[in-house]
Amino acid sequence: MKAVWYERTGPAQEVLTLGEMNCPIAGPGEVLVRLHASGVNPSDVKSRAGLRGPVPFPRIIPHSDGAGTIESVGDGVDRARIGERVWTWNAAWRRPFGTCAEYVTLPAHQAVRLPDNTSYEAGACLGIPASTAFYGVHADGDVSGKTVLVTGGAGAVGHYAIQFAKLGGAQVITTVSSDTKGEHARSAGADHVINYRTEPVSETIRELTQGTGVDRVVEVEFGGNLSDVAPILKDGAIVATYGSMAAPNPAIPFYDLMFKNVTLRMYLVYLLNDTARSLTVNGLTKALESGLVSHAIARRFSLENTAAAHESVEAASELGNIVVTV
Repeated sequence: MKAVWYERTGPAQEVLTLGEMNCPIAGPGEVLVRLHASGVNPSDVKSRAGLRGPVPFPRIIPHSDGAGTIESVGDGVDRARIGERVWTWNAAWRRPFGTCAEYVTLPAHQAVRLPDNTSYEAGACLGIPASTAFYGVHADGDVSGKTVLVTGGAGAVGHYAIQFAKLGGAQVITTVSSDTKGEHARSAGADHVINYRTEPVSETIRELTQGTGVDRVVEVEFGGNLSDVAPILKDGAIVATYGSMAAPNPAIPFYDLMFKNVTLRMYLVYLLNDTARSLTVNGLTKALESGLVSHAIARRFSLENTAAAHESVEAASELGNIVVTV
């Protein structure tokens, strides 16, 4: 099979290699997926660049997210799944061979049925961006009638989070850094968009909520946004955060949050337990089947141009997901 791999960390153009490898064989409890699309996420490029430590295996095929069809199954897997359209999660998490190849084997439960109304390219965006968004919105229950703040609403996760919160019946406020990004967030269904470069975030949210604040926050940058977010949390509010790159060791206003009975949920989508994974996978399936979810595919690259795809993610200049077609 054709595959892209690296054996040392460094710049994409220097370390990523396109070549031929033996096609894997599905073992007990596994499926062999013929991939049609592979999603490229920030975690993939950080690992390849060496920002997550040394190479953990002699050779790594990157990317956890992908979509394709099941071509064969191992012992213990229902043969009726052969031919099924699927999307993958955690294909490269603590495993050497991910989805940047023509084939991948992985445990059968990590290949999830892809609804017929969802393209393979969209399927390659579900494992990390869409799953992170869905869990952040719904981990703590129903959002119907609640006010949800999605910070970074133009990002890959934020764009999905806005949609899932709206589908759940919430009023959605989001923050962005430019007018162009604001239009992108509005296209996802945000009720109110705040450009944090030109508008005071806390004051604007107070005005939008008649001083009551927000019930939930799906937070992309916990430390960097804390001074704006903490003052506008309702009593009993929940902050679900999946990042804090700008301020990795933030000082938390403990008593201010404690006397509001605020819950802080920090989560990493790779480490969802079985209950959380089931909530996310089943919820995504239902949302996709509704036909109401849009997928922002910013750029598509061929397998031969995977290095350029990585560079595009590193540049962070595109609105939407980066996908490698296989």
